[in-house]
Amino acid sequence: MATIETFFDPRTHTLTYVVFDAATGDAVVIDPVLDYDPASSSTWTESVDQVRTFLSERGLTLRMILETHAHADHLSGARLLQQTFPDAPLGIGARITEVQRLFKQIYGLPDSFPTDGQQFDRLFADREEVQAGALRFEVIATPGHTPADVAYRFTGLDGGDALFCGDVLFMPDSGTGRCDFPGGSATDMYRSITDRVYTLPPDTRVFTGHDYQPGGRPLAFEATVETHRAENKALPADRSERDFVAWREARDATLSTPKLLFQSLQVNIDAGALPAADDEGRRYLRIPLNVFRLPPEGEVALGDARPDATP
Repeated sequence: MATIETFFDPRTHTLTYVVFDAATGDAVVIDPVLDYDPASSSTWTESVDQVRTFLSERGLTLRMILETHAHADHLSGARLLQQTFPDAPLGIGARITEVQRLFKQIYGLPDSFPTDGQQFDRLFADREEVQAGALRFEVIATPGHTPADVAYRFTGLDGGDALFCGDVLFMPDSGTGRCDFPGGSATDMYRSITDRVYTLPPDTRVFTGHDYQPGGRPLAFEATVETHRAENKALPADRSERDFVAWREARDATLSTPKLLFQSLQVNIDAGALPAADDEGRRYLRIPLNVFRLPPEGEVALGDARPDATP
């Protein structure tokens, strides 16, 4: 029976998961992190090394790497993982092509930058059933945070069924992900959660992509569908679409820009590949200026690396 191992990056509040079957040694990794410091513009591999060490020490075979979406708050460690496990394909939701087209324009990327998703090994369709060695999961499209968000539903795990939801839902005391990035939609998020997550069996465990530990509470990353329906501060089951959309849009208007937004997305829409090196071996990130409108004084225009960290 398959088991879940969890890794937490406190710098970006990101959860990385390894789902593995000890009997067969098959494993998948969900949302790996490449460490990055914006002040020095330097990368390092601590977070990926923790995952690689775990896989190696357990004698596991990495069958697949999964991204829930193109993250705006950390660089993906997928390509780095593939250097160690070259036979593990990288998969993401098929609508990543929409995100690539949006951000190709924002970054002014060259015409040669592909926007057909070819940088990824697998583009998953909604409700696709995927086999990864002995592991099997269903892909559930959950647009709203971005058009391309997906969740991965594993059944028959030790402890019960599990849904890895990325940034669609956080812990009940934090609510939901934000919807103000280009292509985001609070209406889509409401319908993704109410029609696609809350309709799952109530004991399904929902594993979040982040935990911002509001109030300084201990790390938490798992709650059942039943608990979310009853206690999620942003979207309890009895909240109307109109009320949620109004609340989410008002909340998003108060959030600041994620500090790694521009650095991370240009890497992540390219499947975690860093920009090509020049003749001197140097790599350069693009930072667009004045892309988003200036907000009214005292507000901010575009979200924060701590969405819903406070009530």
